[in-house]
Amino acid sequence: MQHKSSRSPIHPGWVMFALAMGGFAIGTAEFAVMSLLPYFSAGLGIDAPTAGHVISAYALGVVVGAPLLAVMGAKFPRKHLLIGLMAVFALANGLSALAPTYHWMLFFRFLSGLPHGAYFGVASLLAASLVPPDKRAQAVARVLTGLTIATIIGVPLANWLGYAVGWRWAFGVVAVLAATTALLVWRFAPLDRPAEGAGPLRELGALKRRQVWLTLSVGAIGFGGMFAVYTYVASTMLEVTHVSATLVPLVLAIFGVGLTLGNLGAAWAADRALIPTAAGLLVWSAAALLFYWLGAGQIVTLSLAIFLVGCGGGLGAVLQTRLMDVAGDAQTLAAALHHSAFNLANALGPWLGGLAIAAGYGWASTGWVGALLALGGLVMLGIAVLDDRRRAVALAAC
Repeated sequence: MQHKSSRSPIHPGWVMFALAMGGFAIGTAEFAVMSLLPYFSAGLGIDAPTAGHVISAYALGVVVGAPLLAVMGAKFPRKHLLIGLMAVFALANGLSALAPTYHWMLFFRFLSGLPHGAYFGVASLLAASLVPPDKRAQAVARVLTGLTIATIIGVPLANWLGYAVGWRWAFGVVAVLAATTALLVWRFAPLDRPAEGAGPLRELGALKRRQVWLTLSVGAIGFGGMFAVYTYVASTMLEVTHVSATLVPLVLAIFGVGLTLGNLGAAWAADRALIPTAAGLLVWSAAALLFYWLGAGQIVTLSLAIFLVGCGGGLGAVLQTRLMDVAGDAQTLAAALHHSAFNLANALGPWLGGLAIAAGYGWASTGWVGALLALGGLVMLGIAVLDDRRRAVALAAC
């Protein structure tokens, strides 16, 4: 259990704002790099497929960094851990802005990804500790709102900066946002004490829990559909919908609006019925992704489909809350691993979507690829529910 310091009053609203600011910085960096790809590939003298490895390097950093930093930071107060994570994120993005070559850029993006998962995991736990148990999902959603709003404001702004003054400025702005987050957390977050007995071995206990792995698999597979479409939406608009490139930031912002509304709405529903909400979101996502496949030829239907796909992103806060229920006393590692799973989806979805495009099925084929991934996530959720029920029956029989 976390104990708050009595030295100064806690203002939960300001704490949530500080944590959401970090989400805004991370979300801008994660999603904007996809739209900045044409600019930094030209700037570094590499082709687009090679530049795509920069995106993968960041995702790899998240996958590696989330469990590693969560375990190493288990004995630190959450406030201090969050400040340190944001300081590293600020430094790594500042270095990305100065990267002289492609290989240095790969390294700096990997470093930038390391704090990502641990930050969201620890921030979600801190936010949940400030509210009653029946408001946990909504507290997590407020942290993630920073990320979703980044897709509305931060990503289009970074895209505009890349076009107007150069891609390096976009990473520089992210560095400033991250540094600002560290200062806000230092000023407003409560100084907590780690739970008695907290440490790396206790956190590693999460890896022994079957329900943790099943919940992570729902995100790793089910979220892949959203990324399969989002990664290629700009190319689809240009090659299939045949609209001006100036409309791309607008459609990306529409996606962000859907993501924000879906995040808040899903959290409200999850605090009342968590598993049904998760199942409903996966069915919603599958339908929305199929609609994208069918409607990509017209800008109105494509925009509506992108909005609906974004709404399905509310699954993030739902699964984060589910992990709090099944992780036992290994909360930090389980919460951080959620974002490793999220970034595995970020690698899986675009890879499978790219295979479909390369096989000649067309740019819009990412929609049905995404729908299959969403249904795969639903299957994993069903397995998790059945496993939970089997375990409950076994315990009752003892």
